[in-house]
Amino acid sequence: MSGHHHAHPHPHDHEHPHDHAHPHTHGATEVGTDGVLGEAVDLSVPDEGLSPAALSRRGVLRGAGLLGAGLGLAGAAASPAAAVTRPGGDRRGQQYSWLAGDHHIHTQYSPDAMYRVSDQVHAAGRYGLDWMVITDHGGATHARIGVEKTNPDVREARRENPDMLVFQGLEWNIPAAEHGTVFVAPGPNEVAVLQQFEQGYDGSVRGASSSSPANEALAVAGLTFLSEQVSSGRTPDALMLANHPARNGVDSPHEIRGWRDAPGRIAIGMEGAPGHQAAGISTDALGPGDARGYYGNAPGANSFPGYPLESYRTWGGFDWMTSTVGGLWDSLLAEGLPWWVTANSDSHSIYGDWSVNPVGNDRSAVGPDGRVFDVDGLYSDPVYGGGVQTDRGDFWPGYYSRTHVGVTRGGYRPLMAALRAGRVWVDHGGLVDAVDVRVRSVRTPARESTLGGSLRVRQGDDVEVEVTVTLASRANYATFRPELARLDVIVGQVTGGVADRDTFTTPGTRVVESFDTTGVRARGGTATFRYVVDAVEGPFYVRLRGTDGKRSQVGLYGAAVDAEGPALDVVGDADPWEDLWMYTNPVFVVPEARGRG
Repeated sequence: MSGHHHAHPHPHDHEHPHDHAHPHTHGATEVGTDGVLGEAVDLSVPDEGLSPAALSRRGVLRGAGLLGAGLGLAGAAASPAAAVTRPGGDRRGQQYSWLAGDHHIHTQYSPDAMYRVSDQVHAAGRYGLDWMVITDHGGATHARIGVEKTNPDVREARRENPDMLVFQGLEWNIPAAEHGTVFVAPGPNEVAVLQQFEQGYDGSVRGASSSSPANEALAVAGLTFLSEQVSSGRTPDALMLANHPARNGVDSPHEIRGWRDAPGRIAIGMEGAPGHQAAGISTDALGPGDARGYYGNAPGANSFPGYPLESYRTWGGFDWMTSTVGGLWDSLLAEGLPWWVTANSDSHSIYGDWSVNPVGNDRSAVGPDGRVFDVDGLYSDPVYGGGVQTDRGDFWPGYYSRTHVGVTRGGYRPLMAALRAGRVWVDHGGLVDAVDVRVRSVRTPARESTLGGSLRVRQGDDVEVEVTVTLASRANYATFRPELARLDVIVGQVTGGVADRDTFTTPGTRVVESFDTTGVRARGGTATFRYVVDAVEGPFYVRLRGTDGKRSQVGLYGAAVDAEGPALDVVGDADPWEDLWMYTNPVFVVPEARGRG
C-alpha cells in the first residue's frame, strides 16, 4: 500500500479514590461465585449441566473472551473485511456540529473532591464546553445514597443551564481493573439504573477489585446489565469509557477486549489522555511537581505483567495505550472493531484556585454545616482558602482538555449516539479550532466517510484522505495562541481478530506522512491536506495526530514506524502548555472484489 500527498493551505472567512502516590493495589477479596454467575464461571460444570440462565450467561462471557480460549480464537478466523461492520459511508459533504465536552468530572459527592455540581457546570460553560458528565466515585457510601443525592443537583443544573447537556453518571470501580465512566441518558429511571448497577457490579462495593477470572466476569456482567436496561427501554441509552487505562497497568488487553465485545456496545472506548494535566508542573514554576496525569506508578500485584515500565507514564500528556503508534490502541483497531479515545479533566480540585474543602477531605470530620461525608455522602461547600492553591493537579472542565463530538442534531441521545459512532477528536490547550476528515474513493467520490465510519470501495481503487484543519484563532486559557507545527497521517492494516487476546502490538501501523503546518497562519486560518492511498487491496484504517512540535522523540517501535512521536513526560517537570497534541479517531476502509461494488 503506497501513497502520495498534496497540501493546500487556503484562507476562509469513590470510596475508592485515586491513589496518586502509590500503585493501585486492589484488595484481595474476590466476589463470591454464587448464583447464576457462579454457575457460569465454574468451568468444572459442562455446558449441558447448566441451567438455561447460566448457559446464556456463559455464552456472553465466552463471547467476550473471558472463559477459555475457544471462542477467543473465533475472532481470528473472521476475515479482516468482515470485522468492519459499520455503515458504508456518508453522502458527500455531510456536515456535523462539533460539541466539545468532558466525561470525567467530580464534585463534593466524591471522597477526594470538593466542588458543587453547579460549580463544575458553570466552569464548563465558562470554558466553552457543550456537554459534560458528573462522575463521582463509586463505593459503599456512594452506592448507598450518592446517586440519589446528586440527582437533584444535576436536574437543577439542567434547568439553570439549558445550553449545557449535563449527564449523570459515576466513576465505576471496574471489577479486576481500573476505573471507568458510566453514564445514562436522562430519564425517569436514571437514578434507579445507576444505583442498581453500582450496588450489583462495582468492584469496591462487591469486594471484587483483585485480578481473577470471576471478577473479570463480573465486569462483563455489569456491562451486560446496562445493555439489558437499554434493550428493555428502562433507560434510553448507557455508555462506558475506561478511565486512565495504563496508569496502574491493571487493565489487561484481554479485559479491554472483553469490555469492547460485551453485548450492546456499551463500552465504546477509553481516555486517550487522562485528566490531572497540571500535576507535572514543576515546583520551580509553582506547580505540584508530580507526574503528569498522576501517572507516576509502577507495577503492582494486579498489574498485567506484559506491560513495559514506560507504559506507566504519559507521553505528551497522552496515555501510553494511545500515544504508541503500533501499540495497544492500534492492535484493537487492527481487528477492525470500534474502540475510541477521548480526553477530559478528571477534575477534583483545581490548580490555582482559591477555595478549599473546609475539612480537607477528611471523610469523618464534621463540616461547618454539620455534614459528615461518611454519613451524609457529601462534603460541606468549599470555602475561601486565603491564598492560591498550587499543589493541585487539575484544570477546570474545558480549560485544557476537550473531547469534540460530531452530531447531526442536538440533544442527549444524539450526543451519545455520536460518541458510540466514534465521530470524535480530542485536543489539549486549544491547539486547533476544528478538524474535518473525509475519506473517499477517487474513482467514485459521491460517498465518503468521516471519523468512526467505514468506507467500502472496490479493490484497486485509489483512496483519498482529505483533512481540513482550522488553526487556533484566539488565545487559549494560558493566554497565548498555540501554533500547530505538524499533522501526521497514521495508517494501519486491518488484519482481523487475534488468537492471543492479550496482544498489545500490531506491526502494520505507521506514520505514512507528516505535513509541515508552520507558516500556514500567514496564508490564512484554514489548511486542507490530502493524502492518497494507491491501489487499495486490503482493509485498513487511517487516523490523524497533530502537535505544536515542541517535544518529540522517536516512537517506541522505531523511526520507520514513528520518527517524531510524543516524548516521555518527565516526572516533576512536565509543563502541559509547552507540549500540545491532538488526535482523531480512525476511519476504516474496506475494499471489495471487483464486480461487487
